[in-house]
Order: sequence, then structure tokens, then C-alpha cells
Amino acid sequence: METGQKAAIGRPRGFDTEEALERAMRVFWEQGYEGASLTDLTRAMGINRTSMYAAFGNKEDLFRKSLERYTEGPASYGARALREPTARQVATALLNGAVRATTGIGSPAGCLGVQGSLAAGEPGSHARDVLTTWREEFVSLLGDRFQQAVDEGDLPADADAGLLARHLMTVANGIAVQAAGGITRDVLQQVADMTLRSWPPATGPAQPEA
Repeated sequence: METGQKAAIGRPRGFDTEEALERAMRVFWEQGYEGASLTDLTRAMGINRTSMYAAFGNKEDLFRKSLERYTEGPASYGARALREPTARQVATALLNGAVRATTGIGSPAGCLGVQGSLAAGEPGSHARDVLTTWREEFVSLLGDRFQQAVDEGDLPADADAGLLARHLMTVANGIAVQAAGGITRDVLQQVADMTLRSWPPATGPAQPEA
């Protein structure tokens, strides 16, 4: 009888790891790494700590997996934007995607990748480093995409692709912070549109050197 009781305490049959990870992602998104306690996480996931450790590892591991899910889900507009045919369309898709993702109905405001550990102390230093790397990797990819645009004549020959990528991501990250502070989608869309109005003009196909 005692054995049966112990078994009942464990995670239930049919435990859906994908659903649990989705719920954990939303907790981290809303509360940040340090703000999300293990109690908050396991309650939202509908499992106990033993089950969480067995399925996902410790809190740091769970955070990394949650960030991967966020990248493939709510933040997937970034990868899609990189595939747009022109630099201007890349920028437009990126900023418009940032506005939609950070102000979505039924989702936490802001961006997990931006404010997930903005104010992290030593206990959250690992998450802070993970997010810094996550953001920098995308800036690098964006810079490569804009350098391709320079090489193809889609951006001016003297355009600094890396700085342009940094500028665009600074605006996108600022949109996320503003969204978390309660600024509305309409206002943030105006910010995105203002940025796009100053986008460098295309110069036409690059000409081979004589």
C-alpha cells in the first residue's frame, strides 16, 4: 500500500514535456530568470521538482531549453526576417515582428531574450551570459546579411553592415523594453515605422571593378 502511495506522488502518466516546457518558457518570459522560483515553475508545469529535474535538468538547463523554445516559437520572426530578399524587407520584418511578439494578446509583454536577466545578480549570472550570447549571435547573423546586401548593391557601398545591424537590434530591444513597460502596440509600431523611414536607399547591383 505504501509503495502505491509513493508511485501516486510521482509525475503522472502521460506527462507532456512539450507542454510543460511551453509553460516554463512563459514563466521565465513573464518573471525573468531570478524572479521565476522553482515553485513557480513546477506549479505552472504541473509537475514536482523530481520530475522537472528528470525531464529537464536543473533550473539553468530548463532556462536554456525554454530559450530554445522561445527562439523557435515567439521569436522565430528573426530567422524568417533574415530570409527576406532585400535589406529593407529584412529590417521591416524584424521590427514589425518585434512589435507583434512583444505586445501579443495572451502572451507576456516584452521579450524573454531581452529582459529575462537584465537585473540579474550573481545567482542569475549564467542566464545573463546565455542571453548576452543569444543576442550577440543574432546581431552577427544580421550583420552578415547586411554585408551581403552591401556586396549585392542593395545597400550603399559605404554602409557599415555591422553597425547597421547593431542599430536595428538596439531599436528592436528598446521596443521590447518599452512593451514590458506598458507602451501600446500602436505607439511601438510608429517607432518602428520612423526607423524604417530613415533606412539607407538601395543603390542597384554592385558593379565589377575595372
